[in-house]
Amino acid sequence: MSEVLTLTVDGREPLSAATIQDVQEICDRAESRGDTGILTVSATGAPEGDWTGGLDVMLVSKWERALRRLERLPMAIVAVATGDCGGTALDAFLAADVRAATHGTRLLVGLDAAGTWPGMAGYRLVQFAGTARIRKAVLFGLPIEGPEALRLGLVDELVHDPAVAVAAAAGLTSGLSGKELAIRRQLLFDAATTPFEDALGPHLAACDRALRVAARVATS
Repeated sequence: MSEVLTLTVDGREPLSAATIQDVQEICDRAESRGDTGILTVSATGAPEGDWTGGLDVMLVSKWERALRRLERLPMAIVAVATGDCGGTALDAFLAADVRAATHGTRLLVGLDAAGTWPGMAGYRLVQFAGTARIRKAVLFGLPIEGPEALRLGLVDELVHDPAVAVAAAAGLTSGLSGKELAIRRQLLFDAATTPFEDALGPHLAACDRALRVAARVATS
């Protein structure tokens, strides 16, 4: 198996240009690898105090675009959350294909002086778990404990050893094409909001691509 790429995100650290650069650099490395391997995200820590004091909308926009690039990479992404997980750590955790958490982990939507942080973590939480089941976390910042996160589908499994989750993800993706995985991921994203008539074309295009790949393999 190819070397596993690892991104570590500490939610205790305020969002900065350096944080964004870390994500962009790991994306560069992942894309240069082509069609193999997995990327792991180690997500831990949650912001405290006046953590939004140095932020501006431009920086937040760059962060969200970096996360969007991360979740579209042509390889599987597995994230493991440890302890309290909020801020940038929660953002990166929710961008993964496979999400595990160690026992005792809590997912936290960040709070500032006026309310919860209205970033895209709230959007992703609702996409995964639904409005009714996630509203207290998004509106009031109530922690989502590990067992509840598992029940809501925000976490795929609770583990004692993060390496177990990484090994399981490697097993899931063994023999699969990273580029094809990225296509299926996008179809999955679109399914929640795209009408059937609009979704049919991209699905047929993906089927045609899969058939052509299979034909090339059969004749090689």
